[in-house]
Amino acid sequence: MYLHGTSSINEDNHLTIGGLDTVQLAQKYGTPLYLYDVELIRQRARAFKKAFEVQGIKAQVAYASKAFSCLAQVQLVAEEGLSLDVVSGGELYTALAAGFPAERIHFHGNNKSYDELQYALKSGIGCFVVDNFHELHMLNELCEKTNTQTSILLRITPGIEAHTHEYILTGQEDSKFGFDLQNGQAEKAVTEALDSEAITLLGVHFHIGSQIFETAGFILAIQKLYDYLAKWNNELSFFPEVLNLGGGFGIRYTEEDKPLEPKEYIEAMINEVTRLSASNSVSIPEIWIEPGRSLVGDAGTTIYSVGSQKDIPSVRHYVSVDGGMSDNIRPALYQAQYEAALANRAGEKGTKKVSVAGKCCESGDMLIWDILLPEARTGDYLAVFCTGAYGYSMSNNYNRIPRPAVVFVENGEEQLVVKRETYEDLLRQDLPLKNGVLAGN
Repeated sequence: MYLHGTSSINEDNHLTIGGLDTVQLAQKYGTPLYLYDVELIRQRARAFKKAFEVQGIKAQVAYASKAFSCLAQVQLVAEEGLSLDVVSGGELYTALAAGFPAERIHFHGNNKSYDELQYALKSGIGCFVVDNFHELHMLNELCEKTNTQTSILLRITPGIEAHTHEYILTGQEDSKFGFDLQNGQAEKAVTEALDSEAITLLGVHFHIGSQIFETAGFILAIQKLYDYLAKWNNELSFFPEVLNLGGGFGIRYTEEDKPLEPKEYIEAMINEVTRLSASNSVSIPEIWIEPGRSLVGDAGTTIYSVGSQKDIPSVRHYVSVDGGMSDNIRPALYQAQYEAALANRAGEKGTKKVSVAGKCCESGDMLIWDILLPEARTGDYLAVFCTGAYGYSMSNNYNRIPRPAVVFVENGEEQLVVKRETYEDLLRQDLPLKNGVLAGN
């Protein structure tokens, strides 16, 4: 069993995280239960920041909050001195409610609404990452109407494909995101932004994909972008103050995954930006990055209770747990793979191949198809590792299943940061028919 972060096995043969017994936590807070290793999140945040500091490069490390957002997580990000990416009014509202400095918030998204733009402008956020002409025009009109100034980056689609799952590629030419370099959209957007009196064009942004284990894609995208930046510098007198190189840094889900250390990604990026800036006789821009999964992914563990089992001789043995696609939709959506262990028998060797099924009424609700576990028994606790990114944030109430609780653990201390939903919560927005019939019938 691969132990992430502060995870260990105690004398009772139980999995511990942050110095706490996960079995005791499961018994106290119920299951399914999301546990977050706060020390590991802090280590990752500091590693990304240090990678820039040792190189003497001006930078911002912005946590991509879509990976996991709640008040406590946003406060933790603020404590570590990071900036914050949001992609919706809801994420922005959470950030502001958590007291996050508005000037360190960057607003992403390919279809920001008028109300979201207005809300963000009134809140005084630091930067919009503008995705398309519709947004550029709407933002410019809003600024003029309210006599407001704002800063933007233009999201560029560099036409570079990362080696990752086809559904989470975002940098290739055929993408719903950004202004394309090759067909002239990006240059037109630069020209329009420079012509605006209400908008300050700070720079450009790209994001080439997710779960990336090498630096070649980033380097190719930087090289391709610099070809155009040199042209814009000569013809439009524009060179970016800020170059946002996105995120997508991979983590280890299974033994097949071989992610790099944060400094390896950053050093490769800095070296290429430095080389190309020198060859074009321009100053090195401020570099921004957007780690999300790589900050919280392997810091999260979900604890489930084992329930029913079904054995089909010579075919498959199913072990069912009390969660599934309602708290982790990634296996159904992306065919994501995970490792797991019995939290209450963590030191025992796996001897039986089983498939872990969720409880939703869907044949596709499978968390893990084939894994070796000790002989599982009803009431055992199953720990599924690396669920910190896009678990809680993509959770849902399918089959009217309440969302799990979230607990932070660090140095032997625990804190409930998201309450478990109740059945009453499921009805909070429901309205019954008046007198049992529709009005007018």
